[in-house]
Amino acid sequence: MSATASPDGPQKLSGSYTRDNDYERAGNVAPARGRIASLDIVRGVVMILMAIDHVRVYSGLPAGGPTPGIFFTRWITHFVAPAFVFLAGTAAYLHGAKLGAKAPLARFLLTRGAWLVLLELTVIRVGWTFNSDFAHYELAGVIWMIGWCMILMAPLIYLPVPAIATLGVTIIVGHNAMDFVGPKIAPLLLESSTAWLWKILYLGGAVNLGGGDGPPLLVLFVIIPWIGVMAAGYAFGVVMRMEPERRRAICLGLGIGAIVAFFALRALDIYGDPRHWRRQPPSAQARVPQTAPSQAGAPPPGAPPASAPATTPPPARPQFAQPPRQRPPAYILFLGTSKYPASLLFLLMTLGPLLVAIPLVENARGRMANVLATFGRVPFFYYLLHIPVIHLAAIVVSLVRTGAVNPWLFGNHPMDPPPTPDGYIWSLPLLYLVWAIAVTLLYIPCRWYAEKKARGGSPLLGYL
Repeated sequence: MSATASPDGPQKLSGSYTRDNDYERAGNVAPARGRIASLDIVRGVVMILMAIDHVRVYSGLPAGGPTPGIFFTRWITHFVAPAFVFLAGTAAYLHGAKLGAKAPLARFLLTRGAWLVLLELTVIRVGWTFNSDFAHYELAGVIWMIGWCMILMAPLIYLPVPAIATLGVTIIVGHNAMDFVGPKIAPLLLESSTAWLWKILYLGGAVNLGGGDGPPLLVLFVIIPWIGVMAAGYAFGVVMRMEPERRRAICLGLGIGAIVAFFALRALDIYGDPRHWRRQPPSAQARVPQTAPSQAGAPPPGAPPASAPATTPPPARPQFAQPPRQRPPAYILFLGTSKYPASLLFLLMTLGPLLVAIPLVENARGRMANVLATFGRVPFFYYLLHIPVIHLAAIVVSLVRTGAVNPWLFGNHPMDPPPTPDGYIWSLPLLYLVWAIAVTLLYIPCRWYAEKKARGGSPLLGYL
């Protein structure tokens, strides 16, 4: 089967789309017609990886370092946000092709984006904290960012696809030019009347909702460069509708090119990331803030996490412990790219393997492929469930270990909890055991919801 690349009308799609009877003969859940199995499988993989980092939040372990085990526990989850945002753009393109017109797609992006922003500030926030202290803590996390990017994509989809692709790539590649002027410009922007807007767009930090006396919104995921990632993902939808051989060749070419570009730019250490790994002294590489936010896996309000140096002066700096005498291993420094905001090198490092993986799993079949695709067909439903499930699992662990529920588990996670109690921090094996149990439990409701979506019915199902 083949398809042209136009998003203006429904067409018969290429061989990357799964056939329902293939899954039925294998005894699996049949996906809704028109779904791309490879995208669902890749999305399912990153969703399972995401749970590792969110279990880590309640384990008390830091976000990256100082040991290789802790570093890679965090690093492997870096693939999640880029995959979520990029594939959300691709899904928008494919949904527009199914709708056959851009106006209903624009309405969907506006309403679903607003819905995501609302849920981030309410349901998801409560899931993270199990408290109702809205007056002192609100989090602008990844779902907030995806919601606003969808809202911004609503008018962008009226542009020609090449223009959308050019805009997305330009933002991804060019935004690190801010590294050269940020130290001079950022203080001026933060002192201006529009400081709140600059924090949301690029600088991050604490924004007081409703004025100086309003509740603080801690902006972790800014809009730039993520709107560029979603725009690039939207344009990538054209590739997913091509003939199989051409599609695979383009995916592999783009993916391998991104990986090679990452290694080349990182080796040069000139552009693409504010963290120049060759230049920093040991004390700047390995210091660990003695504040609760970094222990919970997120930066303190107004500053990037310890694993990514500040590109702008933060409002307040934490007190640091004495650094170790030795520099971290070179591979940790090399791979330790900046996520807040996501640097060009961070995105090359993560999106490159994603693009390579898509053609590699196109022909995947069997029980494991079906499990991964099941998670991938219900990404937001999984997201809404997995945080409270993991949070409850941490409460059970506390009961088993100490006979009581530690009050720390009801702090303002993940960015502003109280200091981690003495003797609380989990071991890595315990973290991974809780992760495996949580993902196994989540498969049951996700399978049920995937079957419900496959049967169709209410258009409201598209909002979860």
